[in-house]
Amino acid sequence: MKLESRNKVEAAFSMASMTDLVFLLLIFFMLTSSFITPSGLPVSLPSSKASSIEVQKVSVTVTKDFQYYVNDERVTKGTLEGVLKSKLSGPSGVVILHIDKSVPTEELVYVAGIATALEAKVSIATKPK
Repeated sequence: MKLESRNKVEAAFSMASMTDLVFLLLIFFMLTSSFITPSGLPVSLPSSKASSIEVQKVSVTVTKDFQYYVNDERVTKGTLEGVLKSKLSGPSGVVILHIDKSVPTEELVYVAGIATALEAKVSIATKPK
């Protein structure tokens, strides 16, 4: 008497779930990497022991030859306050200052004072040691 099982076990491995997992990881890393946007302007930032990553809302850059940029758009010192006012959305705005280390502290205080007057949170960008 010959007894055979009607259900056969296949030894094939489906790669569909593995590709879904890879695509989900790819999407996750693409979305999280877009939160860190470095400034595209050539500025030599000062170094600091404690540096944290902030979500960049508005970036103000002052180069070593005293040129002002707001989100990579060149502005003059006189129009800086008006441009910042239009870029910031309410009191919960964040301003990241990218100031060259050769620029005097007076310019840093000037830009930070404008941002503080607009009730924005001010952060200074540094490079880690």
